[in-house]
Amino acid sequence: MKRMLNYTLKQLRYVEAAGRLGSISNAAIEQAISQSSITAAIDALEDGLGYDLFIRTPAKGIRTTPQGAEALTLIRRFLHQNRHFEAEMQSVSGVTRGALRIACYATAAPAFLPIILRSVTETFPEISITVLEGSLHQIMDYVNDGEADLAFTYEQYVDQRHRFEPLFDAPPYAIVPSDDPIAGAGVTTLSELAKRRLVLLDLPGARDYYMRLFEAAGLKLDVAHSTRSSEILRALVAGGFGASFLNIRPLDYRAGESGYCIVPIADGGKPPTFGIATTASSSPPRFVSAFIQNCLELKEKNAFANLVVGQSTK
Repeated sequence: MKRMLNYTLKQLRYVEAAGRLGSISNAAIEQAISQSSITAAIDALEDGLGYDLFIRTPAKGIRTTPQGAEALTLIRRFLHQNRHFEAEMQSVSGVTRGALRIACYATAAPAFLPIILRSVTETFPEISITVLEGSLHQIMDYVNDGEADLAFTYEQYVDQRHRFEPLFDAPPYAIVPSDDPIAGAGVTTLSELAKRRLVLLDLPGARDYYMRLFEAAGLKLDVAHSTRSSEILRALVAGGFGASFLNIRPLDYRAGESGYCIVPIADGGKPPTFGIATTASSSPPRFVSAFIQNCLELKEKNAFANLVVGQSTK
């Protein structure tokens, strides 16, 4: 007998939250509903599908089955499309509104997002924004799985499945303790940095990029410390534990006031381009297009100039 698949949007949201958080109790807290409601939604969907979405282990939360992982991807895409549908219906009145979900590379977010969010909030007060931070690979997964409407990332991590709107080039720069001779020189080279003990940003994508940069110049790195946080990286440099490198300058940087100095790298190679990635398979709804257009207008106003070291914006 053919099974009847009967579900509501709320039930799908409950199931998606449980899968994303790996916990029925955490999903209940996020969704402001009882744990029994989350469990009932999972049970109802599993009964209709005829297979288990999750493996439930007492005191250890839940984890997806192979079929459950595929089902959750489909659920996220459906919820993503439904959000767009609701936003388009609401925008028929002429007011641009919607619940926007943006993904941003974690090390760029503290410097980059305030510029964007300040402008969008003033221009489109009816757009609510949720920010998803992650590594360069994670944020593209958010877009591919329908968890985010767009991602702020580097062009090199975008493929044929995506559209890309460039915002600015971000050449690598050196971060050195304030008393390092490089700080006084005002510019440095990869070979000079390779002579120092280094603090490396140990994030997927970022580590490989910096390692390749030096390897292409025939240089080996002396990595003394590594961290997944750009804030801790800068603190280690300021504490004299080594030099380092990043691509986007923090908004609050003041030369000589932070215990470290930012210096351009003369031979840093072709700079990576930072911008907006969206899925190429569908046209974005009105509120997403309006958000992207706002970002492009900020680009034209040179709003991102202070984030770039050693090169002007596009």
